[in-house]
Amino acid sequence: MIQRYTEDEACYVFDLIESEGEDWIEYALTKKDEYKRALSQSITYVMMDQKLCIGYIRCKEDDGFGVYVYDLLVRQGYRGHHYGKKMIEYVKSLYPKQDFYIMSDIDPYYMKQGYTRVGSIFQVK
Repeated sequence: MIQRYTEDEACYVFDLIESEGEDWIEYALTKKDEYKRALSQSITYVMMDQKLCIGYIRCKEDDGFGVYVYDLLVRQGYRGHHYGKKMIEYVKSLYPKQDFYIMSDIDPYYMKQGYTRVGSIFQVK
């Protein structure tokens, strides 16, 4: 059910993103081309149910210094089945010797999964 993202799945991923409304709209509208490139150049996996993307994860590997999850999204009707955690654990299993980090703006979800908060991220303008 979890498979490596290909550009053929872009329309399905963007359908999922667009279903999220305001929180994800920047990816779907104003920066769609940039985000398509980011999906292709990242460690990206999707969960598909036929032609419906029910979730995806986008990560980057930092030259042996860890793997960072940038984006994790599960379609609203599919939440509560641990799909997000399954995607995290799947990608983590591909890099068993690396530290694995999640960049978050929804800390309570990750704390509920049993993950430990380490540090913070600050935006420089």
